[in-house]
Amino acid sequence: MPDPDPTNHPFIQKITEIVEEHLSDERFGVSELARETGMSRSNLLRRVKKDTSLSVSQFIRQVRLKRAMEMLRHHSFTVSEVAYKVGFSSVSYFIKCFGDHFGYPPGEVGNKEFSNVGPGQAEAQGSMKKRFLFIGLAIVLVVAGGILFMVLKPFSSGEGALEKSIAVLPFRNDSNDSSNVYIINGLMESILDNLQQIEDLRVISRTSVEQYRNNPKTSPEIARELNATFLVEGSGQKIGDQIMLTVQLVEGSSDDHLWSGQFTRQAKDIFALQKEVAMRIAHEIEAIITPEEAERINKIPTDDLVAYDYFLKGLDLFFSGTREGLQESIPYFEKAIARDGEFARAYADLSLAYGLLDLGQVEKKYVTLIGQNADQALLFDSKLAQGLIAKAFYFIVIEQYNLALPYLEKALEYNPNSALVINTLSDYYARLVPDTEKYLEYALKGIRLDIAAQDSTDASFIYLHISNAFMQSGFVNEAEQYIARSLDYNPENLYAAHLNAFIHYGITHDLPTTRDLLVEILNSDLTRIEVIRDIGMISYYMRDYEGAHRYYKKFIEIREAQKLDLDRSENAKIAMVWAELGLVEESEHFLRDYLDYAETDNSIYKNLSLAVYYSSTGDLERAVEQMKLFSLQENYPYWYVLFLDIDPLLDPVREVPEFKTILGEIEKRFREYHERMRASLEEKGLI
Repeated sequence: MPDPDPTNHPFIQKITEIVEEHLSDERFGVSELARETGMSRSNLLRRVKKDTSLSVSQFIRQVRLKRAMEMLRHHSFTVSEVAYKVGFSSVSYFIKCFGDHFGYPPGEVGNKEFSNVGPGQAEAQGSMKKRFLFIGLAIVLVVAGGILFMVLKPFSSGEGALEKSIAVLPFRNDSNDSSNVYIINGLMESILDNLQQIEDLRVISRTSVEQYRNNPKTSPEIARELNATFLVEGSGQKIGDQIMLTVQLVEGSSDDHLWSGQFTRQAKDIFALQKEVAMRIAHEIEAIITPEEAERINKIPTDDLVAYDYFLKGLDLFFSGTREGLQESIPYFEKAIARDGEFARAYADLSLAYGLLDLGQVEKKYVTLIGQNADQALLFDSKLAQGLIAKAFYFIVIEQYNLALPYLEKALEYNPNSALVINTLSDYYARLVPDTEKYLEYALKGIRLDIAAQDSTDASFIYLHISNAFMQSGFVNEAEQYIARSLDYNPENLYAAHLNAFIHYGITHDLPTTRDLLVEILNSDLTRIEVIRDIGMISYYMRDYEGAHRYYKKFIEIREAQKLDLDRSENAKIAMVWAELGLVEESEHFLRDYLDYAETDNSIYKNLSLAVYYSSTGDLERAVEQMKLFSLQENYPYWYVLFLDIDPLLDPVREVPEFKTILGEIEKRFREYHERMRASLEEKGLI
């Protein structure tokens, strides 16, 4: 493992000192170090990787081990004492890590010193050291050859699967009693959840594997589509108080059975069964499990089996993918909590169910319940990923976005394979706290877990998501390639067709054709409110105000009828369209609402929104002032660069020379940022 020299890197010296200040705190990890340095996790990871060739977690462990070596050499501490002093809660894990790093166990440190030997002994030891150096070099060459083979082999015939990538396929219910399906699904979900907490694995998401529940494809076909090395297949049933489960581990490409097990357990031993299966699978594929990961896997969610049964019934409904399912899951989670008031996971999923029900609604009915249940979840299990996500969701609902981020980052640290967390972070940086680089970075990471869903519909949406991330970041050619893949998988994907219309505009700057493409989409589905809005918007940019009025009027009717808290930022355009048609009173109403929106906006677009308002009211000096402030931003989508120069609302201020200069600066800064982003993503191997 590389050994960073702090004297050559002031930054590395600084973070080394920070780690040493928290040396005995076993919980001091990547998120804590990022917070102490005032850096984002991604920037910290990139900087440490560049200067040391290590991940941040590897770097922290190395600092701990070097200090351990110093303590063992110069103090009379025992190995156990040193382990705890440098932040290892498990002495056996400390011994393993120490041996891996230094080549011998910590108990032999005294025997490795050569300071008190005579000349003859020194010569003999020098000769012996040369022999070991020669043997070590030979071993390194052999191992290096093996590593090269393992690294290069997957790429010799295409993309290839990662060495420790695994997919847990939906378990089959062997019982004639269909009412027991939720128990078998719960076993599968729990085993999957345990494996997802192991950072040494890449675990395919549940949404990706669900398509194979009743699918006759062979293991090699599934493994190829999922880009997974290993598949876990299972079946089971519950008879009385007994659970019978059969699980097998399969090497995907060859369909070779590597391990299988048949388990008959009392229902009261369900947690031990879930843990045993997950740990056995990890052992068979030689995954490294840290003590912290083992601790989380070993944690029993509840001592009350009736409460757990209620929870599994709720969980099955929760994953149904419908609003009705969410509503029906709530009573079961509540019954579980009534039985066990410290059931953290039940609190977390109850919070998430309420949060998903409130999502996109004007009237937020469940805000208090979202927050209260998230707090209860974290009170009883501060490391529960679902609880951390629920708390983040609460802050997102109340629009305290900056407070949500630490919970999402911590959830990802505790569950590094969580597609839910990664995709939430992608959405966070796309929509809530716009940061085009992080949006694209998390979208590309998410695709590694979810692109496994090669079902034509799912794959189409995954490629759509990536295309949108590329387009917002100004990678027009890449966006065009990915949207073509999306439409290849599912030509009927109207969401992909919608984005494709705007990518077409990004390439051609042809507004009439863009509008024609959108109208064609609307003719296929007349309920698409966002398409109706965008036809109105494109008509507005074309200065076809009658056409814009026709579509915007329909958009407003749907928005009000469905009580949607949607696109108040669009009200300035609507106000201008109404004014152009002589609808003065209604125009003023929309403009007042837009001003209220702009003044209370906490996003990076606040200054732009105010510039638009002041331009529309003729206050050109303040419009220029606000636009100048907006020009200092970087992390905004490419759409703003595309449309600012043709926005009718900015016509009054467009002739001001300083304003023209500012627009040029905005485009220049975006291009510079785009190039830096490209270099960063290439360095991380994401593009």
